[in-house]
Amino acid sequence: MNTLKYLGSTLIRMLLLLFGVSIVCFFLIISSPIDPVDAYVGSESNISQEQKDVIAEHWGLNDPPVQRYITWMKNLLHGDMGDSIAFKKPVVQVLKERFVTSLVLMITAWVISGILGFILGILSGVFSGSVMDRIIKTFCFILSSTPAFWIGLLLLIVFSVNLGWFPVGFAVPVGKAAEDVTLLDRIYHLILPAFTLSITGVSNIALHTRQKIIDVMKSEYVLFATARGETTWQVIKRHGLRNIAIPAITLQFASFSELFGGSVLAEQVFSYPGLGNAATTAGLKSDVPLLLGVALFSVLFVFAGNFIANLLYGILNPEIREGSEK
Repeated sequence: MNTLKYLGSTLIRMLLLLFGVSIVCFFLIISSPIDPVDAYVGSESNISQEQKDVIAEHWGLNDPPVQRYITWMKNLLHGDMGDSIAFKKPVVQVLKERFVTSLVLMITAWVISGILGFILGILSGVFSGSVMDRIIKTFCFILSSTPAFWIGLLLLIVFSVNLGWFPVGFAVPVGKAAEDVTLLDRIYHLILPAFTLSITGVSNIALHTRQKIIDVMKSEYVLFATARGETTWQVIKRHGLRNIAIPAITLQFASFSELFGGSVLAEQVFSYPGLGNAATTAGLKSDVPLLLGVALFSVLFVFAGNFIANLLYGILNPEIREGSEK
């Protein structure tokens, strides 16, 4: 019963969050100084003002903002998110086409950052005060203070332009038919963008895990385990991992929002055709339907990450399981 109540309250919170985000995003977007009609036809177009007025009337841009939002919300409840001005396609179709590409990039980067950060944090904490610890801390401080797009540009210059090891951009080879693109082709084009995006989350996980493992190693039960003859790695495996896993999971799933934001920059640098790239194009074109669609998708993405984290807490430590009997 408590589990059903928790799931119900979670669903309500998600719906209220989506509703609030849609309102804020809608009125922020329509307040943009960019004219969507001018962005659509182009600055050098010879189209007359009368024709522009017809386009604006067709899109409902002449209606009051509140009426436009209500119309959009009614269509959304029927599964219609409108048509993208920038891509000249239904928003649902654009999101479907870009979703898989972005998801593969973000999940790959997320897994790499979590594993690499966790391992570096354990090594730094176990060998606290050593040369290895200082190297890892310095590396993490540099990563945390370096913008993701700058790292992407640096990797692009070194490994794509100078060395020629990786492609300059895109998710698949240019000029190759879709049916001829192999899995290896996609992985080859994924490496640099995923590595760039993963770097942003490594430092937080590593530094936090380092501090937690230091606290664990100073605890009394670890001292007792050491006195019984357990090695350092046995102590970490039996007594440390569970204690440091929950904080690491919290940070890792909380980074979903940063991951989505970082994908916008990474996809722009590498011309990667994902949701981040679509969001940038929609912003420059003042594409209200697509921007709202991307915003709602990002909310669902982050909310799902936090929800999964809550479920994992219960698996790692049943005493803090959401919706369980107290």
